[in-house]
Amino acid sequence: MIKKVTGAALLVVLSVSVQAKVAPDKAAALGTTLTPFGAEKAANADGSIPAWEGGLSAPPACYKGKGTRYCDPYADDAVKFTITKANLDQYKTKLTPGQINLFAKYPDLYKMPVYPSRRSTAAPQPVYEATKKNALSADLGGNGEALTGAATGIPFPIPGNGMEVMWNHKVRYRTAGVQRWNNQFAVTVTGDYNMVKIKEDAWFVYSTPGITPDKLNNKIIYFLQNTVDPPRLAGTLLLVHETMDQIKEPRGAWQYNPGQRRLRRAPNVAYDNPGTASDGLRTNDQLDMFNGAMDRYEWKLVGKKELYVPANSYKIHSDKYKYKDLMKKNVIAQDLTRYELRRVWVVEATLKKGINHIYKRRTFYVDEDNWQIVEADVYDSRDQLWRVQEAHTFQAYDLGATLSSLEVIYDLQSARYLVMAANNEDSETVEKGFDEEFFNPANVAKQASK
Repeated sequence: MIKKVTGAALLVVLSVSVQAKVAPDKAAALGTTLTPFGAEKAANADGSIPAWEGGLSAPPACYKGKGTRYCDPYADDAVKFTITKANLDQYKTKLTPGQINLFAKYPDLYKMPVYPSRRSTAAPQPVYEATKKNALSADLGGNGEALTGAATGIPFPIPGNGMEVMWNHKVRYRTAGVQRWNNQFAVTVTGDYNMVKIKEDAWFVYSTPGITPDKLNNKIIYFLQNTVDPPRLAGTLLLVHETMDQIKEPRGAWQYNPGQRRLRRAPNVAYDNPGTASDGLRTNDQLDMFNGAMDRYEWKLVGKKELYVPANSYKIHSDKYKYKDLMKKNVIAQDLTRYELRRVWVVEATLKKGINHIYKRRTFYVDEDNWQIVEADVYDSRDQLWRVQEAHTFQAYDLGATLSSLEVIYDLQSARYLVMAANNEDSETVEKGFDEEFFNPANVAKQASK
């Protein structure tokens, strides 16, 4: 049963036309009864979700410094219980339809080790201050496709509709710029896999310290993806300029093919066109659980619910494990996963009449503490559950940001799955500064052709 939230976070199903800004008295709840990001600060009724007490705001003693592997500050936590097909009925009310279907399809393989809930989310103080300011000024235009009056912090910490929640996910704080390996694995029904090594540079312009909405130049993310391996794909580049107002200026995308030695416009890098080297297992708008324009769906904010979801996934991120240790038959190595009871926002997206997309319906589950989509159920044109997404995340305690250990898309119809963002055998994600020239198409083309 999905519950409605009372008090400062009162929730009803609202349309995008409702005024997004909140009254000063409601914004005053941020940092008091609500966390600075808008989550319920208090514990739940039985204490199984503890109160938020500031999160993991400093590196633990086991951390060796920037650029080294993130160690597990909760390594001593014992598993409280493990959800399996045998005891599933006991926990069904706190699972998503997608998770329940994974138990049904893979009864001997899919399981969920449940650990104590640790509310580790923490961010720099300027991000909290920007969030409180955004609550009073942020708004949506263009039927929800344009974000205005916000920068750096969460734009809608006290959301009033589904599109606001999705915008919170799209511009959530991940520091200002990172360089990372976003390695991708298309896993077959036998457990074999094809690996594509992808290095990425991303500048989250929206999160640049001290930036103001008028200085964003309508850009929220610059993104450059470089495929390194296999040899047949090596040197392929994808450049994306993600915009804040997609009515005024749609996403800009370019692709570089080494065989052609030209950087070309790529308008198809959006919506349900196949994602880069994904073997048909994901669409472009499934990268980062969901990204891009929202105009093909009707969005409904259903409510808030307590669910067992991936969280503090340091173990599966460890460099003690090789990629072959993670990629197993039908599902990832579930023994290495960590699930916690969390409060999540539930958002339903239903395809508009007369609009095309291979997914008719999608349900997103968004962690209230960090605004990361952690689960998604995806339905085909017959309204049958098709794909299930899980984001296994952790708190990057030196950056004050939540990052991905890996993301998984399970295809229930083909019994295959896709893993993204794993870097266990490669260097750790690091913070990096960029300027606009680095992501200029002419500069990218020049560098690529050298």
